[in-house]
Amino acid sequence: MAVHAAAPPRILSLPARPDAGMRTSWFERAAELGFSHVLAPATLLDEGVDAVGTMSRICHDHGLGLLLDVDVALPLPADAPLRAEHPEWFQALPDLASLPDPRRPAAEAGVRWRLHDDGVAPEALAWWCERLRDALQAGLAGLRLLSLDAAPAAWWAHLIDGLHAKAPRALLLGWTQGLSPAELAPLAGIGFDFAFCSAEWWDFRAGWLARELRRLAEVAPPLACAAAPFGDPAADRGFGGRELAQHRRRAAWFAGCCASGWLMPAGFERDEARGVDLTVDIRAINDWLRGLGAQSRQPVAIHIDDAWVGVLRRQAERAWVALLNARLDTATAVDPGAIAGGATCTYGDWTAPDGAPVAGSIVLAAGEVRILEGTQTRPIATRTGAAAHKQALAAATQAPRIAIEAVTPCVDDGRFAIKRVVGDVVTVEADVFMDGHDKLAVALRWRALDEKQWHELRMEPLGNDRYRGRFTPTRMGRHEYTVQAWRDAYASYRHEIVAKHDAGVPIALEMREGQHLVEQTAAGTSPARRKALRALASALAKAEDDEKRYRLLIDQATAKAMAEGDLRAFAVEHPPLRLEVDRRAAQFASWYELFPRSITEHPERHGTFGDVIGRLPAIREMGFDVLYFPPIHPIGRAFRKGRNNTLTPDEHDPGSPYAIGSAEGGHTAIHPELGSIEDFRALRDAARAQGLELALDFAIQCSPDHPWLAEHPEWFDWRPDGSLRYAENPPKKYQDIVNVDFYEEGAIPSLWQALCDVVLYWAGEGVRTFRVDNPHTKPFPFWEWMIARVRSEYPDALFLSEAFTRPKPMYRLAKLGFSQSYTYFTWRHTKQEFTDYLIELTQGPPRDFFRPNFFVNTPDINPYFLQQSGRTGFLIRAALATMLSGLWGMYSGFELCEAVPIPGKEEYLDSEKYEIKPRDWNTPGNIIAEITQLNAIRREQPALQSHLNVRFLRADNEQVLFFEKTAPGGRDRVLVAINLDPHHAQAADLHLPLDDWSVAEDAPLTVEDLLHDATLTWRGRRQHVWLGQGMPYAIWRVEA
Repeated sequence: MAVHAAAPPRILSLPARPDAGMRTSWFERAAELGFSHVLAPATLLDEGVDAVGTMSRICHDHGLGLLLDVDVALPLPADAPLRAEHPEWFQALPDLASLPDPRRPAAEAGVRWRLHDDGVAPEALAWWCERLRDALQAGLAGLRLLSLDAAPAAWWAHLIDGLHAKAPRALLLGWTQGLSPAELAPLAGIGFDFAFCSAEWWDFRAGWLARELRRLAEVAPPLACAAAPFGDPAADRGFGGRELAQHRRRAAWFAGCCASGWLMPAGFERDEARGVDLTVDIRAINDWLRGLGAQSRQPVAIHIDDAWVGVLRRQAERAWVALLNARLDTATAVDPGAIAGGATCTYGDWTAPDGAPVAGSIVLAAGEVRILEGTQTRPIATRTGAAAHKQALAAATQAPRIAIEAVTPCVDDGRFAIKRVVGDVVTVEADVFMDGHDKLAVALRWRALDEKQWHELRMEPLGNDRYRGRFTPTRMGRHEYTVQAWRDAYASYRHEIVAKHDAGVPIALEMREGQHLVEQTAAGTSPARRKALRALASALAKAEDDEKRYRLLIDQATAKAMAEGDLRAFAVEHPPLRLEVDRRAAQFASWYELFPRSITEHPERHGTFGDVIGRLPAIREMGFDVLYFPPIHPIGRAFRKGRNNTLTPDEHDPGSPYAIGSAEGGHTAIHPELGSIEDFRALRDAARAQGLELALDFAIQCSPDHPWLAEHPEWFDWRPDGSLRYAENPPKKYQDIVNVDFYEEGAIPSLWQALCDVVLYWAGEGVRTFRVDNPHTKPFPFWEWMIARVRSEYPDALFLSEAFTRPKPMYRLAKLGFSQSYTYFTWRHTKQEFTDYLIELTQGPPRDFFRPNFFVNTPDINPYFLQQSGRTGFLIRAALATMLSGLWGMYSGFELCEAVPIPGKEEYLDSEKYEIKPRDWNTPGNIIAEITQLNAIRREQPALQSHLNVRFLRADNEQVLFFEKTAPGGRDRVLVAINLDPHHAQAADLHLPLDDWSVAEDAPLTVEDLLHDATLTWRGRRQHVWLGQGMPYAIWRVEA
C-alpha cells in the first residue's frame, strides 16, 4: 500500500524500548488495524542509517510508513564523540554540573545543545540536517520533532526547509503539546505538516481544547493522541474491566474524530487480563479516517453539552457528527435539534452507521460514541413565471410603506379581546416607523361596536419609534381599537425649513413649496376645513417677503389647520383589536356562597328562598356584594347520594344539588322545596334592595331522572347495553350524574342552543352573574359562542369559571369570554409562591384577560391549611384573599372557622353537598367581625379593588408577606403585612420604597392604621412590625 501525505496520518507508536524481534509483529499488527504509520523511538537513529533503512523497508512491505522521534533536547552522555569534536556546541546541564549524584549512573550525566546561541545554531543546524536527511533518504517516511522550545522558531524553519528540500514527501510532525500560546505563535507558517493537540488530557467539559485546536490550526493541522505515546497503556488502572473498555473506546474514537489524524500507543487496544479488545473499533476508526482523505485537514467544531460532546467534520457535500457520552456511568439522550442547529445547520438527512435515518431522541450508552453522517441541504428556490413576477412587483408598489408593530395591549395577536371595566383607562402603545427621515402622524382610534364613527386622538412619541395613547370606555360591551399612521407632510416640511432657516440657508424655493403644499391640502380636504386653508394660501401669496411668508408657514395656527386637513399620505391602519368592557363587578366584588336549603333551624326542615331573605341583612352587613347559590334545580332520585357521598341514602337525604333534573323539571325549574319561581323573584328583589346580586350555578350535568334523557336521547352517548356512563373526576365518582355529549350527531346544534337557552332564561329572570361548574370539561368553542350570544343580549352578564385545571386551559377559558376564574390561590402558602403567582397574573400576558377570584374555600375544597391552622389560619387566608385580589369569595361556614375534614382528604366531613346543615351564626370564635372589617376597608380603598397594582416589598422574615397596592393616579397607597405562620407570632423589619415615593429619608411620613383607625408618623426606610395570632395582619394607608 502506498503512503500518501494527503491522507490523514494514522500512527501506531511503538514502545519506548521495543524488542528488535518484536518489531515485525508490531508492523503486522499496525497493518491489520489499518494504521498508515508506525512511530519508532529516537534510539533507532543511534543504531545507524542502515538500521533505519532496513526497518523502513520492512514497514513499506506492510503498507506502512516509518516515523522516527527526534529530540534535540536529549542530553548527550559525557563520552559522546560529538561532544569532544565540538565542545563549544554544548553546555553542561545545570543539575549535573555539580557534585556526582549517586542516584544517577555516570553514563547519564551529559550536556545539551546551545541552539539558542547565534554562534552555535547555524553549525548545529547543518549537523542535524545532514543526519536527518540521511535517515529520510534511507526510506524514513517522516519525523516527530520534540522539544520545540529547545531552539528558536527560525532554527526549526531552516531545519524543515532543509529536510523538505531533499525529501519533499516527508511528514514533519511538530510535538506542540505543552507549549504556551506565546511559544506556539512563532511556529505558525514555518512548514510543519502536522502538530499535536492535548486531546488525551481533556475532561469532555472544559473549553480549553477548542481554543487549543484553533491556535494549532495556525501552525499546522492538528493530530490527537488516544493516550501518551510511549506511555504505559495500562496507566489507567483505576478503571474496572467494563469501564476501562468504555474509557479507551471513547478516547480512541475522540482522538480519531477531533483532529486531522491520530496516534495510538501500541497495546492500547488490548488488555487481555481485564477483558479489553478494541480491535474492531480501531479498524473502524482508521477506515473512516482513510475515507476522509485530504478533507481530514479541515478544522472540526466541538459542541459541549451537559452530558455529551459533539464533534463536527464538514466537506462540501457531506458532514459527520461524532456524538460522545461524556459520562462512563450512565446513558444520556441527545436531542436531534441540537445536531440540526449551530455549525451543522446547512446539513440534514442524518443517518446512523447502518444507514437508518435519525428519528427521535438519540440515546448514548455510558461512554458510547456514535457517528452520524449528513448531507448538504439545498436552499429553497422559488421559480415563478413572468406573470407572477409582475404581480409581485405590483403588490410591492402598493404595500404599506409605514410599519405598525408590537401593538399593546393585545391577546394572542388579536384573536381574543382584552378586558377592562367601565371607567378604566386603556393605554395603547405601538412601534411605528417608515423609511427615511420624514415625520409621521400616529393616531389611536376606538369605537363601540354599535358606533359607525371612530373616536380619534394623536398618540405621543415615547422615543425609539414607540407611541402611546389612552382612551376611556364609558359603556359596557364590545369595543374595538386600532392604530393609524401616515406621513405627516406638513410636519416633515416644517422641520426641514426651520432647520434650514436657523442655519442661514436660503429657503426661497422652499417657501414656494410650502405655499404649494397648503394649496394642495386645501384642494383635497373636506369642505368644512377648506375655507381656513384657502385663506392661509391667500395670505402666503400676498406676503411682502420670504420672512413674513416663513412666519406664516411655521405659525401654530397653520400647524393646527394643516393637521386637521391632512390628506394622510401613505396612511396605514393596524387590523382592529377587540376590547370587552364589563361592569365594575367583573373586577371588584366580594362573593358569599350558601346552600339555600341549609338556611333553617333544623336539619329535618328544608330551607326555602323565604328563609334566605331573612339571612340577607347579615350577609350584606359583612360587606358582601354577590350571593351565590349552588344549583337550585330539582334533584334526581336515581342513584341519589347519601351523607358523606355514600351510595346508601335514606328517604330523608336531600341528595346533591349537582344531580340536576327530576320529574319536576330540569335546568329551568326550581327544586320544589326551595319554593316557586315567584319565591325566587321575591328573593331576587329583596337581595337587590340589600345591595346584593344573586349568582346562580350553571352546571351542565344531569341526573338519570332529568327530562332531557327521555325528551332528547340523541344528546347522550349511550353504551352498547343501553346504559350511560356516570360522571367521574378521578378519583371522585358521581354515580348520580350523567353528562351530555356535545358532539353526538343529534346534539348539534340543538343541545348547544338548549344550554344557551337555559342561561338566557335565568338572565331573563334578572340573573346577571353565573358561576360555571367545570367548564374545562366542556368544548371551548361552545363557551366562546354561548357567552358571546348571552352578552349580545345582556352585556352586563358575568361568568365565573370554576376550572381547577392546568394553567393553559384555565387561561384559554378566560380568553374565550369568562369574566373571572377560580385560581390556584388555595394551594399557595409561602412568600415566594404568592410572589411568583401574583407576578405571573399581573406582569405576564394574563393581566389583559384573566381576572382571579380568590375563593378561600368551596363546598368541594376544605384546604389542608385551614384543617391544621385554627382561627389564625382563617384570618390569614381572609386577609390574603381580600387584600391581594379585587375579587374574593368564601363558602358559608368559613366565618365560623369550619374545617373538620374527611381524614387525609381536602374534603369536609358531613359535607353540605349531601345534607342539610343548619348553623349557629353566633358560634364562639367566629371571625365575622374581622371579615366585615376587611370588606369595609376594601370598599373604602380604591387601591385594594384590583389585583393588577400589587408590588411586593422587602420584609426581613420569610414568614411575613409585605406588599403595596396603589390607587389609579398613584397618590393613595395601601401597605399590607401578613403573617403566613398560623402557629406563631412573627416580627419583621419592613423596607419602604421611599425613593419611588419621592420621600426623603428623614422626612415624616403620615400613615393611617386602617385596622385601628389611628394616624401614625413614620420616619426612615425601615419600620418594625409585630404580627400576633389574634390579628396576623396589618394594613396602612399612605399618602405620598
